[in-house]
Amino acid sequence: MLGIMASSISGSKAVTSSYESIATTTLGSASSTITFSSIPSTYKHLQLRMIARSSRTQNSGYAVVRFNSDSGSNYSQHSLYGDGASAAAGGSASTAYSTLIYLPGSLRGASIFGAAVIDVLDYQNTSKNKTLRVLDGYDSNGAGYIELGSGGWYNTAAVSTITITEFNGQNFEAYSSFALYGIK
Repeated sequence: MLGIMASSISGSKAVTSSYESIATTTLGSASSTITFSSIPSTYKHLQLRMIARSSRTQNSGYAVVRFNSDSGSNYSQHSLYGDGASAAAGGSASTAYSTLIYLPGSLRGASIFGAAVIDVLDYQNTSKNKTLRVLDGYDSNGAGYIELGSGGWYNTAAVSTITITEFNGQNFEAYSSFALYGIK
């Protein structure tokens, strides 16, 4: 389990020294794309954390993740999600993105932001395709979404660039924050 080690038979504790900050950006104004480039090859896994909202004029917007400027249909995504009233599952293969992250849209209150944690496993391993684990969601006074998902990038290249884009061609609003961590 990432970041956890047994400290005794009766419990465990987080190993915070396993995570190292690589880069962080907080938007001063709206932007449709965030890119982390020149990612060091010195870690076992990567973790992307984001707190964001979309300018899409709907209740929800979405973010997508791509690697190494690959916008071809070389990804898949799977998810379990719910909105407090119902739950569903979905997925797709041969997509142009590796995960679909729920964000509040501009019809939600201005102070409502969504959060996501995305693990990119074995990002430097050139013997296998890349796998992602995703936990994301937001609450808007009882309305919103939560999602547990996974994704795949069907390429054995080492990940050197991660691009996060607002899926509908909209923007991430000001004060959205994105952080990339390396996991030893």
